[in-house]
Amino acid sequence: MRTFNHNYPSDITREQYELVREELEYRRVDTKPRDIDLYSVLCAILYLIKGGIQWSMIPSDFPGRGIVRYYYDKWSRPREDGTTTLDRVLKKLVKFHRNGELRKDKTSFGIVDAQSVQNADTAEESGYDAGKKKRYQTPHCRR
Repeated sequence: MRTFNHNYPSDITREQYELVREELEYRRVDTKPRDIDLYSVLCAILYLIKGGIQWSMIPSDFPGRGIVRYYYDKWSRPREDGTTTLDRVLKKLVKFHRNGELRKDKTSFGIVDAQSVQNADTAEESGYDAGKKKRYQTPHCRR
């Protein structure tokens, strides 16, 4: 099995990987031995998610983007229960991290921020913000 050398802030440890390895190998068809290290594939996906980068910008010390994309698509498909493998893996990793810090498995609150965005000139309404009253501009007020 080919292993890759990388060290990015988004990487997880091998110990954390062992917690989720069974999820990643879910329903594997045993036809031939796997020749790719799923740890590196998962780290590449975490790098993509955390950095918000394009597929073509995956560093060369990860497996090729075709391989990473194949596993991303596979792990993003919903299972019978409606969850995806990637969702299950990320939840397990968050739980592991939070428990290591002696915190509850799940957060107890969330923060949501909203922002008004100006409509294009072609929009029928302008100045709409869901948190405020709706107002319509008259044609002579348009810029």
